[in-house]
Amino acid sequence: MNNYLLRDTVLDILIRIEKDNGFSHLLIDNELRKQKIQAKDEGLLTEIVYGTMQYKITLDYYLQNFIDKQKKLDLWVRMLLRMSVYQMVYLDKIPDHAIIHEAVELAKRRGHKGVASLVNGVLRTIQRKGVPSTSLIKDDVKRLSIETSHPEWLVSRWVSTYGYETVEEMCKTNITRKHTAIRIQPLKITRSEAMDRLRQEGYEVSSSTLSSQGIIVEKGNILRSSLFKDGEITIQDQSSMLVGELLQAQPGMQVLDACSAPGGKATHIAEKMLNKGRIDAYDLHKKKAKRIEYKASDLGLSIIHASAQDARSLQETHELESFDRILVDAPCSGLGVMRGKPEIKYHKQEEDIKRLADIQLDILESTAPLLKKDGLLIYSTCTVDAAENEGVVKSFLANNASYTVDKTFFDELPESLKEARGITSYGLQLFPQDEDTDGFFLTRIKRI
Repeated sequence: MNNYLLRDTVLDILIRIEKDNGFSHLLIDNELRKQKIQAKDEGLLTEIVYGTMQYKITLDYYLQNFIDKQKKLDLWVRMLLRMSVYQMVYLDKIPDHAIIHEAVELAKRRGHKGVASLVNGVLRTIQRKGVPSTSLIKDDVKRLSIETSHPEWLVSRWVSTYGYETVEEMCKTNITRKHTAIRIQPLKITRSEAMDRLRQEGYEVSSSTLSSQGIIVEKGNILRSSLFKDGEITIQDQSSMLVGELLQAQPGMQVLDACSAPGGKATHIAEKMLNKGRIDAYDLHKKKAKRIEYKASDLGLSIIHASAQDARSLQETHELESFDRILVDAPCSGLGVMRGKPEIKYHKQEEDIKRLADIQLDILESTAPLLKKDGLLIYSTCTVDAAENEGVVKSFLANNASYTVDKTFFDELPESLKEARGITSYGLQLFPQDEDTDGFFLTRIKRI
């Protein structure tokens, strides 16, 4: 793929993320499959897309001094400028003159001479003068917002909850890429066997300390591995693996996964149960429920029964006190997974968090009565917002005297997490800077 086509594809992906609220990882994967992009170009395409989205607020800060405020730019022109400045500031291997040349060519083909002239002028001025410093911004929250490209309302909200130091570390981590984590299917292969085979295939890997099934892929595209194609491994973040480890599901149990798609946690629980017993897995949408079935099938697991149903109405389908274990991996703002989906931070608003917390509490209130006495329920989210996490658990416990946080949960945490900064009496808040994981919350509730 030549340089022009590569950057044209990047620009298309960026426009779709912005315009259609598309997810970067899905659009990139789709393009890589469709275009038959060479391995040497895959990395650059991914880097420019993710980088431009990760630094969008920062890039707009850099650009504002070089564009007339009265001038209305088409979305594609603004995106072209952002991706070009990203390459000029953050990528060392591509010379500025080549970046500018490709940008001007794209502007000519997509627009007209006037647009090409504007793009050329802005980028050459930035090349000559450099981008403005952020050190002159006096307000700490505003400066952190611009330097790490997080909306100011979000930084301010987090600082009031966790303090500036933790939030600064979190925001800086959010603009870095994390290693891919994978989980072995232990009924097919051991972790040491999987790691040996991956090394033979040229991957650099290490063991996860958070799950006995987890492997960190430090180098290599795991989708090309024979183990992935044979259903002996699946991609799953280490933080999500904690759910399967701490739910304590045993072979023969009846388990409910109330918000299951795409099925990563349900399949992990099935593996822990040695594929014996039954897991009822639900999602609101039929299409997503099908994805749970496909994932189970890929991994050779037969005890998962997936259906489409609202988690808040499961009492219509199941009798009270009918499950030994319940997982409520609640729909959330996703503010813990920005490293893999950077666009999330621009799509969310403060009112979304309040709305989601209400839904999360409703789901918890509706599913908890399905738990047997002495049964265990894990509540988890992939966000770092306290209102969706500790706030929901507090409200639930205040309204339901026959449930309590299971104190043994904290004793069973992996050694590296027993002193984690995010532990409170209500559960564990994992920050992305803690273990090279997603931001994630989980707690275990017991029916007494």
